[in-house]
Amino acid sequence: MALLQDGFVIWVLLGALWGYVDPAVAAAGRAWIPEALGLIMLGMGLTLTVDNLRSLKTAGWALVAGVLLQFLVMPLAGWAIASILGLAPMLALGVVLVGASPGGTASNVVTFLARGDVALSVAMTTVSTMLSPLLTPMWVWLLASQWVPVQPGPLFLTVAKIVLLPVLAGIVIRRFWRPGEFFLNGLLPIGSMVVIAWIVGVIVALNHDRLLAAVVVVAAVVLHNLAGLVLGYGVGGLATDGNVARRRAVALEVGMQNSGLAVALAVAHFDPLAAVPGAIFSIWHNVTGPLLATIWRRQDPEDLEPLDDVLAEDV
Repeated sequence: MALLQDGFVIWVLLGALWGYVDPAVAAAGRAWIPEALGLIMLGMGLTLTVDNLRSLKTAGWALVAGVLLQFLVMPLAGWAIASILGLAPMLALGVVLVGASPGGTASNVVTFLARGDVALSVAMTTVSTMLSPLLTPMWVWLLASQWVPVQPGPLFLTVAKIVLLPVLAGIVIRRFWRPGEFFLNGLLPIGSMVVIAWIVGVIVALNHDRLLAAVVVVAAVVLHNLAGLVLGYGVGGLATDGNVARRRAVALEVGMQNSGLAVALAVAHFDPLAAVPGAIFSIWHNVTGPLLATIWRRQDPEDLEPLDDVLAEDV
């Protein structure tokens, strides 16, 4: 199971290859993208307990500062990068969609691998996900209306339907059902990876004949992800009193987005071309995140707890 999870980026690349080689079949999945993302968010809800939610009260200033960074750095950086590079309207919208999305659950796994503060990472993902029905449409409307008409109301309903409701449903189910470790840490993550890879394949298929024209968006994605990681780590240091484990958690949480949500919103409300930045981001942040985790683990600073201690606390 661990080997399959470690190869997440390979799964995503295979999904992209499938979409490019067999676009007719892959593109047929367009209508199912919101439901697919809803399944992933239901899985996220299953990993949360009522105690996890209660613990948010004691997360402190680091959580507040981290979520503020999440919904300030990434939307504004996305808008600035799209404007500076002069992206086509739909591609610019797609970059803003990625920036306005909440943190992704992959950041929790990568934070663990990086010897970061896993509890803080999970708390940031939870809070940003809960706030996304309000903040994601707001930022898209404020920043992307200069390029394309944006109606925040329908965006709010879509985010609530495919993010908030499935997460809440998962939390309720978890209240009455306690799945085993093999399901939660084995089958569930692998299932989410397969679904994300499938979504990437569908987006590649939908944009099969326009991908070469969207090459510049790769630069936008790289800069966007870098901005989140660097500013998350730098400003996060001020918010966490220099605590290395917490800085790492904030950096990864800010830099790794729920790009699947950006893809779903682009397809549901705009044009498949607007989903390209989200699809590329899905690949790229799953390269930079694990790479950073590997570097940080090898540094093994003295002020971090041993990995066995972190595991014991999380269990």
